[in-house]
Amino acid sequence: MLHTLSRSPWQCDIESLLSMVREGDALLLIQDGVLAAVEGSRFVDILSNAPISVSALKDDIDARGLAGQISAKINVVSYTDFVNLAVQHTGHMNW
Repeated sequence: MLHTLSRSPWQCDIESLLSMVREGDALLLIQDGVLAAVEGSRFVDILSNAPISVSALKDDIDARGLAGQISAKINVVSYTDFVNLAVQHTGHMNW
């Protein structure tokens, strides 16, 4: 399943999100969700310890002026990669 986080991690229940993910799922941080990918954030450690791949959308990172502040533990992806993730995963859940 592809999970997308579009809200700020401070306005979302990350623990509930992680209770719903399964090994092999993917999480894509979009819109304000990219704030969870900022280096040094407690959310980076929480997400990187989950059994899923975690990515953040480059256009949303750039739109928020966060280029250069994203943790190396998070994959930065394009819209084309977003489409590929959607094709690879049969279901989708937005947080």
